[in-house]
Amino acid sequence: MGKIKKETESLLYPFLFVGLLWAIKLIEIVFFLNLSVFGIYPRTVSGLIGILTSPLIHLNINHLISNSLPLLILGIITFNFYRKIAFEIFVWVYLLSGICVWIVGHEAYHIGASGLVYGFASFIFFSGLFRREFKALILALLIALVYGGIIWGIFPGHASVSWQAHFYGALIGALCAYFYRNEES
Repeated sequence: MGKIKKETESLLYPFLFVGLLWAIKLIEIVFFLNLSVFGIYPRTVSGLIGILTSPLIHLNINHLISNSLPLLILGIITFNFYRKIAFEIFVWVYLLSGICVWIVGHEAYHIGASGLVYGFASFIFFSGLFRREFKALILALLIALVYGGIIWGIFPGHASVSWQAHFYGALIGALCAYFYRNEES
């Protein structure tokens, strides 16, 4: 029974979070709202709210789709293999990447959950390296193969893409992997 509960929980939390993202986008569409103003606008008092709200807001359906599947896959992996620390990892990446974007981001509204995607991918990859456990190394290799191409997203590129959220999500994920390297999975 314990294994079923663990697997159910590892599915539940990522699906609930992604479901929340879709519910917010649906509300935005149905009521003709533009919630982008609740994104992170760096170095402004009004932009501070975005630290909490920006990962919940997406520019359009394509933006939401591009974050949904990776969030589900990486979230399920994190909550399944790092169950005891998964919520802490989520909170650290969510908040610290947002704070970093608020401090150093370019002047624009930063929205979307891609900082979390980069944070989870980085955490899983570096956990494999730091822990030197077979299971963790296999996960690291899998992440490198499937998500290795996202590395280019941490560098400045397209003006409308918040590479800072990608960069700081990845950095915080790596720091969490190092900090939690000796924690039981």
